[in-house]
Amino acid sequence: MSEPIFTVANQLTLLRMALAPLLVVLVLVRAHTWAVVVFILAGVTDLLDGFIARHGSQQTTLGAMLDPVADKVLLASTYVALTWGPALACPIPVWLTVIVLSRDAIIVLSVTIVNLTLGRRVFHPSLLGKLCTVFQLTSAGLALLGSAMGECPPGVVWLFGATLVITVSSALHYVYRASARPPEAR
Repeated sequence: MSEPIFTVANQLTLLRMALAPLLVVLVLVRAHTWAVVVFILAGVTDLLDGFIARHGSQQTTLGAMLDPVADKVLLASTYVALTWGPALACPIPVWLTVIVLSRDAIIVLSVTIVNLTLGRRVFHPSLLGKLCTVFQLTSAGLALLGSAMGECPPGVVWLFGATLVITVSSALHYVYRASARPPEAR
């Protein structure tokens, strides 16, 4: 018997993906306060889908694949909107957005190539990868909040710099882990 597809956890993940274009539109029409609300709502769906999947016996293969994709869609959309959107009081620097998007593209492409050439493999997120996500989300959230308030919060430039360092470190760590030992076969 196949596992369920439309679990509550998977529906929350799909909702997070659907919120990404809404967030972009809100930034483009300069509705930054509403964009903050959508960003927070997307974060809540991320917390809830993981909690429900683990504690509600709703862990599925589809959910395991969709969750990181939803995270990347939300982050990439947010970074692009907050870098090149109009009337941003606190834009994300182009250099940070390019590094964040490049890291994610390299990881997704690498995982796809490994899975197509060697068969399905499980790549568990590292602690550094999770820390990278926290810094990227915090940077995006503060930039969005700053644009809603009309000015950048103090020290946000240092946060952008720290996010850059952790993003590059995480990318190098993933490359090292992938080359040091083969991932688990599923």
